[in-house]
Amino acid sequence: MSTSTQNFKGQVVIVTGASSGIGQACAIHFGSLGAHVVVNYLSSEEEANVTLDQIIDVNLTGQFLCIREAARQFVKQAQADPAKVPHKAIGKIVMMSSVHDIIPWAGHVNYAASKGGIMMLMRSVSQELAPQGVRINSVSPGAIRTPINKSVWSDEAKMKELMHLIPYRRIGTPDDVAKAVAWLASDDSDYVNGETLYIDGGMTLFPEFADNG
Repeated sequence: MSTSTQNFKGQVVIVTGASSGIGQACAIHFGSLGAHVVVNYLSSEEEANVTLDQIIDVNLTGQFLCIREAARQFVKQAQADPAKVPHKAIGKIVMMSSVHDIIPWAGHVNYAASKGGIMMLMRSVSQELAPQGVRINSVSPGAIRTPINKSVWSDEAKMKELMHLIPYRRIGTPDDVAKAVAWLASDDSDYVNGETLYIDGGMTLFPEFADNG
């Protein structure tokens, strides 16, 4: 039986035990065939995220599909009341990316590539929809204190090492990101379009060169 991309494009596949072994291989393969993959795991969230790193479509296609549906609704609103365009944004979309949309990450190529793709998706769609009164921007967080990276921020030695990558010398919080997203979605940022806001404490400032290398 052929397993072409068409067979799974647009379908949702749930893979149990996807954090390692056969389950992980199946999840990655289904992702390469166009499926939207739900990565289920029993105990290791870190290993499950390694699986997600290798399935680009979880990051990129999912955001594309959400943007498409939102844009359709916003454009309908713009066409229904053209007098409001472009004096005030009819719709705002904030995409979620990562500092790895510009920072290379050896060993996590698929993850970084998907984040780079999100940046160009955001910029291209924002260019296309701006005349319709739709603003699209993205946020790119750095190291944030979430369950995904608990193994780092809960370990004193690892946290000390991480601080070398953050000039501001603290790890971010989910609220740091939420406040930035709220600003981009508000009328206070009405003239901001097609931009990426880095919430990273300066991680993208190449801190390794702070002492002239």
